[in-house]
Amino acid sequence: MKSILYLGCPASDRAETEKILATADLTVVWADGAASALNQLQRRDMPVLLDLSRGAAALEAARELRSQRAGTPMFAVVDGQRPELTTEAVVAGVADVFARPLAGRRVANAIDREIGYRSHRPKRGSDHALEDLYSHSAAMRDVMAQIARAATMGGGVLIRGEEGTGRKVAARAIHAARGVGKFVSVNCAAFEGNRLDTELFGSVARAQNDDKSARGFERVSRQSRLYEALAGTIYLQHVADAPGRVQARLASLLRDREAVLVETGATVPFEVCPMAGVEPAFHTAVQEGRVREDLHRRLSVSQIDMPALKSRREDIPALANFFLRDICAALRVPPKTLSRPALSLIDSLPWRGNAVELRALLQSVVTNPAGRRDTGDVGVEDVLAHVRLDGSEVVLPTGGTLRQARASFERDYIAGVVKQHRGRISDAAKALGIQRTNLYRKMRSLGVNHKREDDESTVTGFPEL
Repeated sequence: MKSILYLGCPASDRAETEKILATADLTVVWADGAASALNQLQRRDMPVLLDLSRGAAALEAARELRSQRAGTPMFAVVDGQRPELTTEAVVAGVADVFARPLAGRRVANAIDREIGYRSHRPKRGSDHALEDLYSHSAAMRDVMAQIARAATMGGGVLIRGEEGTGRKVAARAIHAARGVGKFVSVNCAAFEGNRLDTELFGSVARAQNDDKSARGFERVSRQSRLYEALAGTIYLQHVADAPGRVQARLASLLRDREAVLVETGATVPFEVCPMAGVEPAFHTAVQEGRVREDLHRRLSVSQIDMPALKSRREDIPALANFFLRDICAALRVPPKTLSRPALSLIDSLPWRGNAVELRALLQSVVTNPAGRRDTGDVGVEDVLAHVRLDGSEVVLPTGGTLRQARASFERDYIAGVVKQHRGRISDAAKALGIQRTNLYRKMRSLGVNHKREDDESTVTGFPEL
């Protein structure tokens, strides 16, 4: 069993916490403060889990540990009712942040991942456990409850959401929870003509009998993706783009749960769990007849709606931190830490491309930093160099001194945060982590004008969203 040093866990919670972590083969060494934690770590190095329920005191302990034990993997657990602590934990440099209720497997997976990063052998499994989904937001906690129910119900699962919202990740989590067979993914829009028939069934539909045997069952080859998914999960992307004959064959196979093997002609039981990742307007395709009603019925025994990233902003700090560390590990560069201003800016962006866009941004930040390359921090200038809040292409400044460029970044950033909070200076100052009077002073020195938007006025120096 692996050991983990747990700093700051309330005494009343320790017995239950010990049981939870034991389910993932983790033993706990308790510490009440930074001094006792450092004493334990001098005797034996192990990952540290920080309980941030004590707020400022716990964060101060995290900073002290980081200054003296920079090479020790640190993690944090936060209460979902205090999302600001997630940001503070990320700024403090923790490897990952866990939301309550704590899940032992989630902690163990994060430790294994961090060990893999440091040894340049990152663990990249094909399945995602339910515990590995970020659920600091109420919206994602609802999704996790839906995933857990779908895993116990059996039958098809329709996962609706915009591109980049994690539809496939949710499907993998359901598959992992069910714990049987392989997870096989097919993009129905990637095949033209008869190629989708061949990909799914291993044979092309016959004009006379739609490729059914004399016994009325669909014919399936051992070389097909459906056979590969036998007893497991077939995950269909863009199923509305599948030709009508393919939809009919799928509906027939899912209804009969028997098939005839092309290679032998024998009839065999054919149990496969279908899941489909679809757009929010998928119901329109069903109503218009572009998706067969019988196929829709078998795909939608359970339905899950994935929220857009802008609807689950409490998850952004931990998710951004995970992406950033994963990217740094893949590029074999030292892990970077997001600064508070950078996180505040990232949180304010519209994220039309959801988590995929977030990861792409951080990839650009790591590979093409705007600030000093020898620092481990990602600053606001690094983020601003790769995004524009109006969604247009970034135009990097030419000429001017570093001080002038930094002032320009700072002016745009402050104006952006003020705009995000509709001109309410108190709210903007809180987001920026400075006093209201200091924000006014900064705005005057940088030439940032403002008026409250409920007075039907605008903020200058800031592109329209």
